[in-house]
Formats: sequence, C-alpha cells, structure tokens
Amino acid sequence: MRDLIRLACKNPSWGAPKIHGEILKLGFEVAERTVARYVRRVHRRGDPNHSWRTFLDNHREAIVAIDLFTVPTTTFRLLHCLFVIEHGHRKILHFNVTAHATTELILQQLLETFAESGPYRYMFGDYDSKFNTDVISFLECNGTLSGEI
Repeated sequence: MRDLIRLACKNPSWGAPKIHGEILKLGFEVAERTVARYVRRVHRRGDPNHSWRTFLDNHREAIVAIDLFTVPTTTFRLLHCLFVIEHGHRKILHFNVTAHATTELILQQLLETFAESGPYRYMFGDYDSKFNTDVISFLECNGTLSGEI
C-alpha cells in the first residue's frame, strides 16, 4: 500500500484526494486520511518555486492574453467575440463582437488595441486557426510582443 501512495513522488501535483481515488480504482479499501498521513511523509521532487503560479506571479506585468470565442444569440446565430486582457492590472484592453471573424479583422482589431500600449513579453492565446503566422508576425513587427507566444 505504501508503494501505491508513493505515487506522490512521481506526480507532485497530486494530493491525498487524487491518490486516494486512484487507489480506490485499483480495488483497495483505504481511508483518505490514511493516504494523507503517508503523503506528508513522502519527499516530493520538484521545486515549488518553478510552478505555473510562480511564473504568472513573476511575469504578470508582461503578459497579455487574447481569446476568440463564440456566443450564441437568442435567434440561434453565432457571434464571435475577440477579447484582449492585460494580466498585470487585469485591464481589458479590447473587446469586439462580430458575425464573421477573419484573420484580417483580428489584425485590424489588434492594431487598434496595441496602438498605444507598451510591449509585452508573453502572449497567451488558444490554437484557433485565425491566430496564424500573420497575427504572430504582426505582433512581433509592431513591437507589441518581444518574447514567447
């Protein structure tokens, strides 16, 4: 049983509830409290300072997020919403709604969005096909983006 609980060593983000659930799936009857006792004793690998949360805390002033999502209307039409937010102050930089989203429209909206804002090092976005190499090249050439995408 202890060997099963040592799953925490290989999966540092798993806590006692997750490990308890995995042990129950294997057919063993054990209390979550027992698992929690053993998890505390296991030395976990990995530096907690290198987590996703730490990255966001350290670089929030240099992060901008862009998302394109759809919203259904009451008449069953789909509207496309472009949303740009700065993570540092949680400031909405741009928001636009259109019936037909194209790469050209996104480029125009980004030009209006980043005309006056400072450079950002990181951009988070989804893998929508409309965020293609043209959009990335525009952000790099415009000086808006100076780091990772």
